[in-house]
Amino acid sequence: MTGTGPGFPSEAALEERLTAPSPALVRDLAALEGDLLVLGAGGKMGPSLCRLARRALDEAGRGDVTVHAVSRWSDPAAAQRLAEHGVRTVAFDLMDPDADLTALPDAGNVVFMVGAKFGSSGAPAHAWAVNAAMPDRVARRWSGARIAAFSTGNVYPLVPIGSGGSTEDDAVAPVGEYAMSCLGRERVFQHAALTRDARVALIRLNYAVDLRYGVLADIGARVRAGEPVDLTTGHANVVWQGYANEVALRSLRHATTGEGFTLNLTGPETASVRRIAEWFGHELGRPPVLTGTEAPTALLSDASRCHALFGYPGVPLRTLVHWQADWLRRGLPLSGRPTKFQTRDGRF
Repeated sequence: MTGTGPGFPSEAALEERLTAPSPALVRDLAALEGDLLVLGAGGKMGPSLCRLARRALDEAGRGDVTVHAVSRWSDPAAAQRLAEHGVRTVAFDLMDPDADLTALPDAGNVVFMVGAKFGSSGAPAHAWAVNAAMPDRVARRWSGARIAAFSTGNVYPLVPIGSGGSTEDDAVAPVGEYAMSCLGRERVFQHAALTRDARVALIRLNYAVDLRYGVLADIGARVRAGEPVDLTTGHANVVWQGYANEVALRSLRHATTGEGFTLNLTGPETASVRRIAEWFGHELGRPPVLTGTEAPTALLSDASRCHALFGYPGVPLRTLVHWQADWLRRGLPLSGRPTKFQTRDGRF
């Protein structure tokens, strides 16, 4: 996954790049024991993760392993596209508290991608039900599986810009109901690892870049439209989504009992919002409109452990900005779901 070359002329070209497995992923998935079940596969990252896994397994000669993608599939076309690429899609409402999880396939490996974020400040009970209660049902249903569960860097407090970010050994201090419920998710999975010998890997992600959404799409779209870019939250972490999905899949081999395995997943830079906006201004031929003053703190994670285990992300920040600007110039689709990375009070 090198970071050179032009951008992408279409969503299909972007998906082709996002789902191209590295040799390391192929080697890791070659050793997979049992099928792969992806819960919440219909979200922003799920479809590309499922297709990435299928391609890696095929390259490894593991056609015997089925990739099951579970979602409500409110977009049937997304399910159809995955099916065309050899992924078995399963329509199932995981958010239904009365749903019978035994109706879902057995699997030796589970990637948990279910979560409730936006609107959580107005519906905290729902956020806790999805983010903290559901993991207990999942851990019980697939108690013998390896489980890689997506979490978030929001479980950490805001930290000084020059700190390098929170490490996995730092104390958590979530701000707001969403972040607290995500810590609840972690604690429930950890409890399963401690008491039921579940093998768990917890992945604290912030923030994936896919070009259709992400911190860079948020900033670049505002620069292109001539809208102000608020600098109050003046720094952030971002990472190429292809790398993020690879790490999540490869972390299955690190899932363990006891205290479990916890990993920060993001890029190596403490990225300056001001500098990114200026880069977009240069790329798009439009000086950015900047407002506010950078706060001395931000939500930042130190992903050194991740990079030591899985290597550095193959697409550098400057290339991601170039790709994003090209995407915007072409008028290619955006998800319309902003990250709200600027939020400082935990109210999503």
